[in-house]
Amino acid sequence: MIHIPRGTQDILPSESPKWHYIEDQLKQLMELYNYQEIRTPIFESTDLFARGVGDSTDVVQKEMYTFKDKGDRSITLRPEGTAAVVRSYIENKMQGLPNQPVKLYYNGPMFRYERKQKGRYRQFNQFGVEAIGAEDPSIDAEILAMVMHIYESFGLKKLKLVINSVGDVESRVEYQEALRKHFKPVIHTYCQDCQNRIETNPMRILDCKVDKDKPEMKTAPSITDYLNDYSKDYFEAVKSHLDRLNINYVVDPSLVRGLDYYTHTAFELMMDNESYDGAITTLCGGGRYNGLLELLDGPKQTGIGFALSIERLLLALEEEGIELPVDNTIDLFIATMGDVADQYAVQLLNHLRHNGIKVDKDYLSRKLKGQMKQADRLNAKFTIVLGDQELEQKQVDIKNMETGEATKVSLDGISSYILEESK
Repeated sequence: MIHIPRGTQDILPSESPKWHYIEDQLKQLMELYNYQEIRTPIFESTDLFARGVGDSTDVVQKEMYTFKDKGDRSITLRPEGTAAVVRSYIENKMQGLPNQPVKLYYNGPMFRYERKQKGRYRQFNQFGVEAIGAEDPSIDAEILAMVMHIYESFGLKKLKLVINSVGDVESRVEYQEALRKHFKPVIHTYCQDCQNRIETNPMRILDCKVDKDKPEMKTAPSITDYLNDYSKDYFEAVKSHLDRLNINYVVDPSLVRGLDYYTHTAFELMMDNESYDGAITTLCGGGRYNGLLELLDGPKQTGIGFALSIERLLLALEEEGIELPVDNTIDLFIATMGDVADQYAVQLLNHLRHNGIKVDKDYLSRKLKGQMKQADRLNAKFTIVLGDQELEQKQVDIKNMETGEATKVSLDGISSYILEESK
């Protein structure tokens, strides 16, 4: 027997309605904020992620699914969405579109070779948002407000928005030198990743999960002490917008995102609940990336965005005991008695479906009692029993499965009756 690959999952029919509900809800919210969908390939040139995500990141160093295609080109299954969206923005010259900034969202599978744990998969579904072409604190605030709106719309309340400024390029250069000076005397006691990062990107040391409790982590310099005036003013403006929107937040100077392209605003949304034992603490993360487009040979444009895992959102809803209002019913089940009735039912099914009615019938030659049990299993709102007598009289009893009441309706009137009762 062939088994599913490690770190993946099947979304079974019993679960897929939840996914449909979440995806539909997200789409409706994006329309409120005037964001449009973009779809990029599942695989891209490896160089896109090496340059766009950062050579020194765990994603590029350890987690990417990379292979050579038949043309000997290095190809990678996308580990995240931002780099691909930015590539598409550049390649399709979206900076020339009349509507600026360009507001985009995406939804689809991503791939990372991660250690399996609760809420994490090697193929996972990521929903993300990118706003490209505006460097303005108000759009940063819009993105943060959108994040809160998304999770609150699903009924989640125990949320903690954590924000920070990682400054502009000028601020980061000074800060990184301060971090190197702070960590160099003890870096030999840290993990190999941190020893590599001290030269390539010392800010990533602060994101280390292995050595997070070492004393030097707690006494490390704070980015807030190295922000230049522009970076300080920008961050203050973002916070002022959040205050006016009555959005609660916590400033954490140690917050750095796991990818190299972030500048200025960085943030994470967390479950404010200690019972999760870290499994789904972080629900969503993102930030501003002012240098990414130029890094990928694009125009001098700025951007901000975030991404969330659908799997983690579902897990959070489950942990909070929140049931999604999914519709797993059908409008009508047709039980048949005899071959002639069964043949007529095939035609009737086709007619009803073309009129927008969700309908099904028996295909296993069950007895009438078994067919009615099947109607219950399918959560049918109405049932009819179709036999020789009903065909001769050209009318049926339509039974309301909730009330048990039956109504006589002509065969030609089934469609209009069901549509009227379903309003």
